[in-house]
Amino acid sequence: MTRMQMLYLTIPLAPLVGAVVAGLFGQVIGRRGAHWITIIGMLISTLAAGAVFRDVLDGNFYDGSVYTWLASGNVRFEIGFLIDRLSATMMLVVSFVSLMVHIYTIGYMAEDPGYQRFFSYISMFTFFMLMLVSANNFLQLFFGWEGVGLMSYLLIGFWYERPSATYAQMKAFLVNRVGDFGFLLGIALVLMHFGTLDYSTVFGAARTLAANTIEILPGTAWSLMTVICLLLFVGAMGKSAQFPLHVWLPDSMEGPTPISALIHAATMVTAGIFMVARMSPLFELSETALSVVMAIGAITAFFMALVAIVQNDIKRVVAYSTLSQLGYMTVALGASAYAAGIFHLVTHAFFKALLFLGAGSVIIALHHQQDMRKMGGLKKYMPVTYWTLLIGAIASAGIPGFSGFFSKDAIIEAVHLSQTPGAGFAYFAVLVTVFVTALYTFRLVFMTFHGPERFHDDRGAHHGDQGHGTDDHGGHGHTPAASYRGSGTASHAGPDASGVTSPKGAPVPPSGVPHESPAVITVPLVLLAIPSICAGWVIGPMLFGGFFGGAIVTAPAHDVLAQMGRDFHGVTAMMTHALGTAPFWLAIGGVGTAAYLYLLRPDLPAVIKEKAGFVYTILERKYGFDEAYQWLFGDGAVRFGTGLWKGGDVAVIDGVLVDGSARVVGWFAAVSRFLQSGYIYHYAFAMIVGMLVLLTMIFFT
Repeated sequence: MTRMQMLYLTIPLAPLVGAVVAGLFGQVIGRRGAHWITIIGMLISTLAAGAVFRDVLDGNFYDGSVYTWLASGNVRFEIGFLIDRLSATMMLVVSFVSLMVHIYTIGYMAEDPGYQRFFSYISMFTFFMLMLVSANNFLQLFFGWEGVGLMSYLLIGFWYERPSATYAQMKAFLVNRVGDFGFLLGIALVLMHFGTLDYSTVFGAARTLAANTIEILPGTAWSLMTVICLLLFVGAMGKSAQFPLHVWLPDSMEGPTPISALIHAATMVTAGIFMVARMSPLFELSETALSVVMAIGAITAFFMALVAIVQNDIKRVVAYSTLSQLGYMTVALGASAYAAGIFHLVTHAFFKALLFLGAGSVIIALHHQQDMRKMGGLKKYMPVTYWTLLIGAIASAGIPGFSGFFSKDAIIEAVHLSQTPGAGFAYFAVLVTVFVTALYTFRLVFMTFHGPERFHDDRGAHHGDQGHGTDDHGGHGHTPAASYRGSGTASHAGPDASGVTSPKGAPVPPSGVPHESPAVITVPLVLLAIPSICAGWVIGPMLFGGFFGGAIVTAPAHDVLAQMGRDFHGVTAMMTHALGTAPFWLAIGGVGTAAYLYLLRPDLPAVIKEKAGFVYTILERKYGFDEAYQWLFGDGAVRFGTGLWKGGDVAVIDGVLVDGSARVVGWFAAVSRFLQSGYIYHYAFAMIVGMLVLLTMIFFT
């Protein structure tokens, strides 16, 4: 095995070793041992990913099997790695963001009774994601896919004492099972028609099978490629929380803030985006699939951004922002601008992790207060958190010069040039969403850090995100679980929720004023702020220089990035040109609107809410999807089960089979008693009648 092949194995195995040691021997090595072993593992993984990334930039690629897990006939199920520019980029981003989250967790989860368990979980989570992005076959892809789903279930419900956390983890699990069922069917179709699960073999043979059809319903022919791509995309809809399988992601806020950042930034939710980009040789053979992908992404980007405007929980604003930004990435995939989608995935990983971790810094400074209506005026108390979170907000809003601007503008322009059916609607959606994004992002900044100090109003009361009319659970609120000592430092235990008791006794009211978080929290913020500013400056080689090479395949008729590249004249020229375009002025308009409503006229939002009436209610209720799914699937399952119980068990099994058979036996016995009277003349009479009947039958036959 060569040195580079050792590095390929080191990248996922280093977090795995840390996870196993912290998980199995956490009580032996203690808290410090748990975070040191996992952080060292992540540091090794990040350094190895950096070395592999540099090696790939030098033109070295790898596609090989590590070992064969199973052989069935001519089909081999293998564990292997495909190291190219796409997977190398993903490994570097995932490992770096995860490393920052690991370091941040030392401060955020200090004194939590599940400290070692949490570090084990997030390291294992990272292992599965790295296995997913480095896979060279569908088997390993599915292994990583299900692994991140499993770990997200454990992490969302990390504080399992709270009913709302167990509700959220079950919701995430069930919704993802819907998507994963379609994903598994897609993989099964690939195996059925290609006879292999190896990427290179499938991609090489895809064009020869492009004209093949299958009959899902008798007499109706469907394009094989369309069916495979749509089924694979159903998996992406679940994992990357696309409409209508988006409902689980906001509820994932029930987990601790570090895992919120990890799930929403560089890992689980981006798995679907990566998968579609990796499957570009298949998707390019089905314009129908591309249209569906684009339409779903456009709906998600626009309508989820609108919901973010009415959220008051700081983490849920960022959560709905994630949904909207994932919609942007999905639109880019539908427009065949795969490189732009991955580019936005990369920039989004940095500024979204920054926003989440910045929000977490605010939350612990306010003793786990999450309602932005009870914040305000924090800028002077938390300058590092403020300036770093502001950088993330500017990047998210797409202001020129910051990373989000380059990737988002590239997507908007790619959709504008696309000829794929549905591109017109998608362009309108992503363009208008620029204004909405800037509005809700700076609403968060202004309500949290500017204006009057509202955190003094309800001192001593802890308000979790379920206490302010933002309950996604149809009434499932928080249960007292744990509280937090200290005065805004990072020494806290238990959930981000509220109204709870200290692990050592009675509730402890906050004392003093908020102050800046310790270095273990602010250093990751600063390190994430740097790429949030400059990561977009590599747009030239990333999008127009053929950076991904053969890792991404685009049909010439769909190659909108090639058209854009002819008009690209550098980063500075792009920023200058943007000053006269609609996205820039829409972003400025969103920032200005947020400033007017939440700084100059803070009385107006309440007036707008009252005037909006039904529209506001629809947004506040998230379009009713939670209630609808609860009625259809949750309550529907109960109704179905009740019907089986009353109609099947009580009526059929007990009423007919058990009690009915007993009644039949009783009736038969009662009838038989009349024939067994014990009188001889009764029996003689019966014999005479029987003889007459027998003779009559003989006579007439």
